[in-house]
Amino acid sequence: MDAFWVSIAHAKPFSVGINCALGARDMRPYVAELSRLAGCYTSCYPNAGLPNAFGQYDEQPRDTGAALEEFAASGFVNIVGGCCGTTPDHIREIAARVASLAPRRRPDRDASTAFTELAGLETLTIRPDSNFQMIGERTNVTGSVRFARLIRAGNFGDAARVALDQVRGGANLVDVNMDEGMLDSERAMTEFLNYIATEPEIARVPIMIDSSKWSVILAGLKCVQGKPVVNSISLKEGEADFLAKAAIVKRYGAAVVVMAFDERGQADTIERKVAICQRAYALLTGRAGFDPTDIIFDPNVLAIATGLEEASTDGRAEPDEAPAGDLRLHQALLRASRLSADRAGHR
Repeated sequence: MDAFWVSIAHAKPFSVGINCALGARDMRPYVAELSRLAGCYTSCYPNAGLPNAFGQYDEQPRDTGAALEEFAASGFVNIVGGCCGTTPDHIREIAARVASLAPRRRPDRDASTAFTELAGLETLTIRPDSNFQMIGERTNVTGSVRFARLIRAGNFGDAARVALDQVRGGANLVDVNMDEGMLDSERAMTEFLNYIATEPEIARVPIMIDSSKWSVILAGLKCVQGKPVVNSISLKEGEADFLAKAAIVKRYGAAVVVMAFDERGQADTIERKVAICQRAYALLTGRAGFDPTDIIFDPNVLAIATGLEEASTDGRAEPDEAPAGDLRLHQALLRASRLSADRAGHR
């Protein structure tokens, strides 16, 4: 239930609810959990119990009404009604039972307690005291010869085992990348994500849709279940392109990795890394309406060995200077994060 809510919360629904199913009494634990999670109104329209051997419903109006009266008295629901097997008599009984009861109060969400939440079939919550999050990257055609060979052969069954091995090995997320010149990358991304969505042990963890081609990322967003992470967008093509892509990512309900690139290229100093990340944060939260907890920065800490002459000294430091340099970068990024968070009220 929590993964379901995390997957749809970005849409800011007016109401979310449970209907049909097993009848009101057996729906109670799910209605209670949804009421706890949802920041919007909640509803419940149960069947009149389960159908009998002849497909008829035997639950009487007083029984359905009593069950929904208890839901309302417990503060679980805002909207009630009836589904399969209910009759006008059921609806009248429900209305009479809840008429004097107060509807559920929508919970106030304190921004300071918000955490990054992602979802496959299960929720992954990243808190300030969480350990490192392990991302399985063997499902990447540029990083695994075996995986690339299987994908090129169309052997998605064995390719899925690569993902399964990563999940069993402790991966919190699975990164999927299909950027290879001999592949129809958009098709490969779609087919592989659809395939692993049928494997519950893999699908329980969130997916990181990884590509340098926007069309491949978009193909992944259109079919991935849960709440994924897009890897990545940047300011490399300017603010208009950045905001347009951010709007699409937000519409699909994904979190996003932001690379420390801008119109001048890759950030290669502490000052540029911090400045680009601050600028991207301000654009995402101020103009794109992004939740700060859905933003992940990649500040290119290892921006070395590019082959460019002007970058030949990147990462170079005397042994006694390296710790101080690393510490300065950490402190600068931490200050930038705190400054941006303070501005958004998300400290």
